[in-house]
Order: sequence, then C-alpha cells, then structure tokens
Amino acid sequence: MKIAIMASEGAPYAKSGGLGDVMEALPAALSRIEGNEVVLLLPYYKKIKENHSYQVEQVMHFTVQLGWRQQYAGLMRLRNRSDGVTVYFIDNDYYFGGRPGPIYGDCDDGERFAFFSKACLEALSYLAFIPDVIQCNDWQTALVPVYLKAQYYYLFPRTRTMFTIHNVEYQGWAQGYFFDDVLALPWEYRGCLDMHGQVNVMKGAIETADMVTTVSETYARELMYPYYAHGLDGVLSNAAWKLCGITNGIDINTFNPETDRNLPTHYNADTFVEGKSKCKAALQAEVGLSIQPDTPLLVMVTRLAGHKGLDLLCYIARRLLLEDDCQILILGTGEPHYESFFRELAAEFPDRVAAKITFNLGLAARVYAGGDIYMMPSRSEPCGLSQMNAMRYGTVPVVHATGGLRDTVPPADENGENGLGFTFQSYNGDDFLGAMKRCLWLYHHNREGFRALQHRGMSQDFSWEKPAARYMELFWKMCNQ
Repeated sequence: MKIAIMASEGAPYAKSGGLGDVMEALPAALSRIEGNEVVLLLPYYKKIKENHSYQVEQVMHFTVQLGWRQQYAGLMRLRNRSDGVTVYFIDNDYYFGGRPGPIYGDCDDGERFAFFSKACLEALSYLAFIPDVIQCNDWQTALVPVYLKAQYYYLFPRTRTMFTIHNVEYQGWAQGYFFDDVLALPWEYRGCLDMHGQVNVMKGAIETADMVTTVSETYARELMYPYYAHGLDGVLSNAAWKLCGITNGIDINTFNPETDRNLPTHYNADTFVEGKSKCKAALQAEVGLSIQPDTPLLVMVTRLAGHKGLDLLCYIARRLLLEDDCQILILGTGEPHYESFFRELAAEFPDRVAAKITFNLGLAARVYAGGDIYMMPSRSEPCGLSQMNAMRYGTVPVVHATGGLRDTVPPADENGENGLGFTFQSYNGDDFLGAMKRCLWLYHHNREGFRALQHRGMSQDFSWEKPAARYMELFWKMCNQ
C-alpha cells in the first residue's frame, strides 16, 4: 500500500511535543509491514536546514497558488534515513526556513500551514506518487482533505484521507476573510469550515476526511462531550460513524532500560530491583536530594501547564510531604506560577523536594529510571506517553482515569494486583491524594506487591506494532469502501 503521512513536526528533525514522537515512530512501524511504501512530508524548518547531519537534496521546485499569492516551494529529500521511510521537506524560507525560535506561535501560522497543506498535495502530484491513503495530523494539516476534495480530486480520485486528532484543544481558528483571502476554495466548502462566522480548519477536516481517528479509544468517546471537545462535540458526534481511537505506542528502542545510554546502570524486568536502586541513588545525588533508598521518590516529567493536573499536585504536595515519608522531583518548564511554586517548595523542603525547571532529555530518562512512583493527574490526556515510559522503566504510575491514561493504566487493587497502577476518577485533589496514599501504602507495607506491580508494567508491550496494525486495518477499510 502507498501511504503518505503529513505533519507539522516529526522527531528527530523538529519536535515540540507528543506529535513529534508519533511522527518518528508510526511511519517507521508502517514501513516495516511488507508491501507498504511510506513517505513522510514535513516543513523544512530553519533548525533542520542548518543541521548538517541531515543529508538533504533538492528534488524539484514548483509554485503554490495560495489565494492571490504565488509562493515558491522546494521539495527536499532526506538521503540518510535507513528504515524504509522516504522523508521529504517542503522548503520555503518565508514561511519556515528563515524563522528562528519555536515552530509554532507566529501570527501567520494559519497561512503558513495552509501553504504547507497545499504544497504537500502539489508535491505528490509532481512526484507522481499517488497514495492509496493520506494520513494527516492535527490542525496544521487539516486542510489536506479539504483541498483534496475541492481542488485535487481529479489527480487523486482513489486516494482516501485519514485525519488524526492528537489534541482537539488546538483547532486552527482564523477570521472569516481567511477563507477567500488565503484559502480561495470554492464557495460550497465555506460551510464545512465555518464556525460562528470564523474559519475552523479542524472542523473542515472532520467533515471532509474519509475517516477521523484520535490517539486513544477513551479519548474518541470523550470527544462526544462538551467538557473535552472544546466546542467541536456536535461536529464530532455527527461524524461518530467514521471516528475511531487508536492508542499510541512508544519507541521501545529509545525507552529501554537495558540499553539507555543516559542511565548510570542498566536493568530489565528480571534485574530491576538492584538496577533501579542504583539509578535512584545516582538520581538523588544528581538533583540534590538526600540519598534514602527506602523513601519513595515521586516523580513527574511534564510541561508545567494547567491541563497536566499541576493544580492538583500543588494542592496536595505539602500534605504528602508532611503526612508521608516521601520525596518529590519535578522536571519541566511551563507556566511561571507553577515554576515558582515548585521552586519555593524545593526551598522549603531542600532534602525532600527537587525542582528542575529545564528541558533535559537525558535527565528525563534518569527520572523515569530512578523514580518509584510517577504522578500524572492530567485533567485530560488524549493518549499520554509519559505513563508508558514510566512503566517501561519500572516506575508505578498514579493517573487520572481519562483518555489514554484510562486505556493504558488499568487500576490495581490495594495489594497491587490485577492492574498496572493506581487511578482516580473525579478530577479533584482529594481523590488524587487518595490514589497516592494507596500507592504509598503498598510501597511501605507490601514491598513485594509493589515490586510485582513494577514487574508487570515492565513486561507490557507498548511498542508501535499493534497500533500500526490497527492503522492498516482502517486503511484497508477506507480503500475498500
């Protein structure tokens, strides 16, 4: 099967969050399936262009008509990738190659990614690569199925489109004039993009794509409700017949305690007791905590944002420290008031709390390996990768039972049996505290039960093989419709 995947980011080339991780692993997993030919199209950002470890050649260049604008597009091919995925970059210095800093957040993001979406279809036509399926991701490529139906159907009459929602909160809003000034689509497509007199490109993708997926089964159901859907609940309910959830995997080669170069010692599911003990002591020393092997280390690697449940942790942190023998380690950056809270907490409890307000992938791996309990009380979580990373390293998760957290962390009982971690149902601090207390009780009073829970988590298959097989099922279903 010929598969074209389009996204605004993909590790290791450009990454701002979980989408980048998925776009590194999913194309590779699909390419390992016999008979598949997979191409990945990404913007040619400045940081990619200036990284000389990527061997890139220009294949061609062409012009993209975007409203009244005619914009140059260069098609660049990566030559030094060996996993079977052909990677192309869309080059345009005005939109991508000349801008330093983050890949999102410019005032013309709507125009930038409208250009990218249309340029991807133009590129496929010039390459004479007619995919059976196009899989596009989040609002930045939401215009691909719209453009295909409106302007490129004659070139791709049998191509089917799948639109994947990684986070419904970011929908690609624009003023009403954007439809004529930038998109210049036939008027009959105004309705599918219009929402409250404005343009919503995610709505357009949901209505025009042949199938809509999201990154966990529970999140697909949650999107039918206003609390989770950020205004698109009605649109998604109408599209329920073509909406499906596929829970993400993780890169088990990168996140592997047996081989991770960031760890001071290696271990597996059979040797984790000694291995994690050494990693924990080294981590405590590294971050300035007192080295206490029998004190549970509660950890969190996250973007410090409200929807990650930081308000709940702030609410219960001092109670945990005053009522229980534990240490807390937070790694991440984000909203200033959360950064300040954890810095002040670390100053108040210097031997028991460490706040590393930084982005450090190597330290993140050591946190996963050295921690005992991983806290993930997210208000909502489309899928979540951190809880799977934590279990891969033998760290027991305590999570809010929402989205992908519900799907990947079935609740254990008070003896640590019949599940993979501890969960709480209602989003409030007291319920989160109750789940933490249950986990801490198991750690302090039933260490063998806690270790059995760790072993069970490490033994799970969180690879991309099953999700990739599920994507293929849906691809074949679309093609046979």
